[in-house]
Amino acid sequence: MSPIGSISPLQTGAMTRIDAPLPKPSIGQSGVLTAAPQDGFGQVLDNLVGTVVSKENASNDITRKVLLGDSDQLHQSVIAMQESSVAFSMMIEVRNKLVDSYQELMRMQV
Repeated sequence: MSPIGSISPLQTGAMTRIDAPLPKPSIGQSGVLTAAPQDGFGQVLDNLVGTVVSKENASNDITRKVLLGDSDQLHQSVIAMQESSVAFSMMIEVRNKLVDSYQELMRMQV
């Protein structure tokens, strides 16, 4: 019953597949054609950050138990710290790719 095992590194909530059907458009009150609201890009990033924070908290809890002598599962503490580190590194790489993409878009001529 590891607290880390229940957290998926790619847990992003209600993500849809690439080949999923698009939402049905509807006409709003102003007469403008709109699509049904879905989880936006910001929500996906919030979920990514939430996953990293939950891994960090789980790592801290397990490490605290080992340091206080409540648990002798040192290997689980080390694994939890590594999972937390990898999740944080992945989040940093995603951020770097997003910044690079934004800079590339800004360099494009219209």
